[in-house]
Amino acid sequence: MNFLTDILSPERTVCHAPGVSKKRLFETIARIISEDQPSLVYEEVFSQLIAREKLGSTGLGQGIAIPHCRLDACPQPLGTLITLEQPIDFDAPDDQPVDLLFALLVPGEAHQQHLDILANVARLFSQSGFCQRLRNAKDSRSLYEIALGPDT
Repeated sequence: MNFLTDILSPERTVCHAPGVSKKRLFETIARIISEDQPSLVYEEVFSQLIAREKLGSTGLGQGIAIPHCRLDACPQPLGTLITLEQPIDFDAPDDQPVDLLFALLVPGEAHQQHLDILANVARLFSQSGFCQRLRNAKDSRSLYEIALGPDT
């Protein structure tokens, strides 16, 4: 079974989001999450994503980034899948702009779970065919369905 079914929802899947800068993108991610999960405060989600990014870019290369953080108020691991209208600079190791992101939030005490999910997400997003199918999605619903699809 695809592990994304446990952490991703249609409400946290956005196709062709506007991409202006990393900061604006983190604002968008924080808004998406806080609107879907009222127990998570926008400002806290945003500040924790920024704080983690200051430690080093979460850009993986090949147009992919996995911004992530731990939040004490987070009840369980949550994912947000986003494709961008226009790629943005993300300080990725290959200097390629990012157009495909999976943001991950986990409970504050979930250290090993955080690492395990990150490894699974990185493994999944290292598959070029999977990433191309995501990039080809026409709308948020199809993006969600592709992410959870049987050939993922």
